[in-house]
Amino acid sequence: MSLRIMYRLFLQISLLSVFAVASASASAELIVYTAKKIITMETALPEANAVAVKDGRIFAVGSEKELESLAEKLGGRVDRSLSDKILLPGFIDPHVHPSLPAVLTQFPFLAPDDWSLPTGEFPGATDPASYEKQLKALAARHSDDATPFIAWGYHPLWHGDVYREQLNDWFGDQPVMLWHRSFHELIGNDAALAMLGVTEDDVAGQAEIDWARGHFWENGLKFLIPRLSFLFAPERYGKGMQNFIEMMHRGGVTTALDMGTGIFGNPTAEIDLIRRSAEGISAPGRIILTPIITDFLARGKSPQEALAEIEAWRASDSRRVSVGKHFKIMMDGAIFSGLAQMGPPGYLDGHEGLWMAPLETTAQWAQFFWSEGYQIHAHTNGDLSAAALIDMVRTMQEVHPRPDHRTSLEHFAYSTDDQSRQMAALGMVVSANPYYQYLLADIYADEWLGPDRGRQMVRLGSLQRHGVPFGLHSDCPMAPLSPLTLAAAAVQRESISGKDNATPERIDLHSALRAITIDAAWVMGAEDDIGSIRAGKRADFTVLESDPYRVKAERLKDIDIWGVVFEGELHPVE
Repeated sequence: MSLRIMYRLFLQISLLSVFAVASASASAELIVYTAKKIITMETALPEANAVAVKDGRIFAVGSEKELESLAEKLGGRVDRSLSDKILLPGFIDPHVHPSLPAVLTQFPFLAPDDWSLPTGEFPGATDPASYEKQLKALAARHSDDATPFIAWGYHPLWHGDVYREQLNDWFGDQPVMLWHRSFHELIGNDAALAMLGVTEDDVAGQAEIDWARGHFWENGLKFLIPRLSFLFAPERYGKGMQNFIEMMHRGGVTTALDMGTGIFGNPTAEIDLIRRSAEGISAPGRIILTPIITDFLARGKSPQEALAEIEAWRASDSRRVSVGKHFKIMMDGAIFSGLAQMGPPGYLDGHEGLWMAPLETTAQWAQFFWSEGYQIHAHTNGDLSAAALIDMVRTMQEVHPRPDHRTSLEHFAYSTDDQSRQMAALGMVVSANPYYQYLLADIYADEWLGPDRGRQMVRLGSLQRHGVPFGLHSDCPMAPLSPLTLAAAAVQRESISGKDNATPERIDLHSALRAITIDAAWVMGAEDDIGSIRAGKRADFTVLESDPYRVKAERLKDIDIWGVVFEGELHPVE
């Protein structure tokens, strides 16, 4: 499908009534919300039980008696509907991918881990036999003859080798495709490839494609995406975007930083769709979009041309969707695919990682946007990749000094303690995914890295010891869009099988909660606006049914989320 056709499809969204642009704004009335407890993440006033909001921002914080008096003086009102709840600053996820759930939730999930989605409950499969059984059952329920059946979440280390030949044997003439747990790979049987009109001649000379196995990864996946035009049909994609927004709401997330606008090749249309979706259903949260280097490289753009496009996108920012002054570079490959760049001794089975682009090219783009004042975010998984990024930051600092650049290492799958110290010296920050060690440590320890490196994934304790600021992210759908789940993983450091993962790298509960609120705000350069409950900041709160400081670590992720307050407006989860 050409970019022009894709753009037309996206623009058709405007004809759907569900995407009518909302014009509601935050109330100008002063409202005092009372609560059982308000956890502010502010050292000077760590707890309160009342907060006043006006014009979408926090007006005052204090006791119920103090703010009742204030409301009376200023003609405001007191709202006690949250009086038995716990309020925290609105949760922040500083690394998500809205368009991925918009595509993937069109189909079932079948991964090693369990998933609870707006579209249903999807139990995980952790061995080949259960994967085959559950996959066949899901495929049998697929009723759309115009599209192949697709299931997201396959991983060979759990599910065995399931490629073209195996899918042909299991499903015959039914078109079936497996979307890898990393999202970076797709596998199809004969019937699926025929339905998409892909031939062996088409893929000749294309990188990262194994035609015999029906396997497309990294650049090969980019080749295949235009053949999957049905994924971007307005009604399907629009519903998928609503699923993502509902996932944010259920998780108590009021601010999400997208980390890859344009991954499907048409950023202008993607931004338009996300904006129409969020504003059209009055989403109780904001999404900040980040342009990504691979989009511009694929479209043959120069850094100067990319900057001009980005500035044009920023001119149309709305209340809920904006294009931030962030730029993402890609260092190495996906951690779930075993394509992270690992330093000596490398992978124990001898395979190697992948650089997403030549390092010289990546460095040129990073230096350009650094010089333009953009915050650089770097997808970085292995310790060899972390070393390359650290060297890159040193060079950029020498060429164009910036005292508060906050270059962010994104994901932080594997690193060394020395690298934490180096990042601290350079003023870097980290946006980490603690779910990696929960889901991957067992497999990586046994198969790829050995017990020491495999269990030392996501060294948050190391960052804390060396004073490197960090936030926690889901990289949704690489982890559930649930900050409390991320916090629990960081505090417990246990694998999916219950094994301990390098317990010195655990962090305490308060640090974990900071990492999904005020420290996440710091990582994305938004600490003056969000992340804590103090006068002047946006009135964004996550409303919990239980106090996270009074539950056991293993129960943290199970705390019920009542809903959120977004810019002063109540939004309960339905």
